[in-house]
Amino acid sequence: MSNDGTPQWSQPQGQGQDQSQGQSWQQPGQYAQQAGGSPQYGAPAPSGPGGEPPLWAPWYRISFPKAVGRFFKKYARFDGRASRSEYWWWVLANGIVFVVLYAVLFAFIVATGDTTTTSSATGVQASTNSTSPLIAIPGVLFILWGLATLIPGLALSWRRLHDANFAGPFWFLVFVPVGGIVVFVMTLLESKPEGQRFDQPERG
Repeated sequence: MSNDGTPQWSQPQGQGQDQSQGQSWQQPGQYAQQAGGSPQYGAPAPSGPGGEPPLWAPWYRISFPKAVGRFFKKYARFDGRASRSEYWWWVLANGIVFVVLYAVLFAFIVATGDTTTTSSATGVQASTNSTSPLIAIPGVLFILWGLATLIPGLALSWRRLHDANFAGPFWFLVFVPVGGIVVFVMTLLESKPEGQRFDQPERG
């Protein structure tokens, strides 16, 4: 407290101050660490001058476009955590892409299908449809999108489990009966501060 009676706040140890932006952040190597080196669960995630957390940290209340961009930035990172907003915004984006691809596939079927009419000896007419080879284009797009998002989608699921304080391999429950429902419920759970044990700040 100063001489005039107004309180003076000391800067927390291990934090810096961005004078240009007026925002503080913790050094990644000191995040959630007590003096003895043990995890200090519940410490806030650091953020840079733009308010964006580093890639090793979860981003809570992230917006839809930033969640999509962060999904690809953390392409194959199985360490760390993902907030519910990071996870479910991507689920929505992926669903939209699949709906669009299905619509394109249906449009190709309608546009490239040809109808021919033939007559038999008994005078009965039969119609058959032949499909253009162009119908393979939407199928190729499906395959390419699935391959491009397979690894990062799995990594995102692992990070979401980490955020709820579950080990990532719990994801393999999807291959056992009703295991998919169990994993689905896990991804709905709120963040647990103990999940910080999965963070690797040294990776940046």
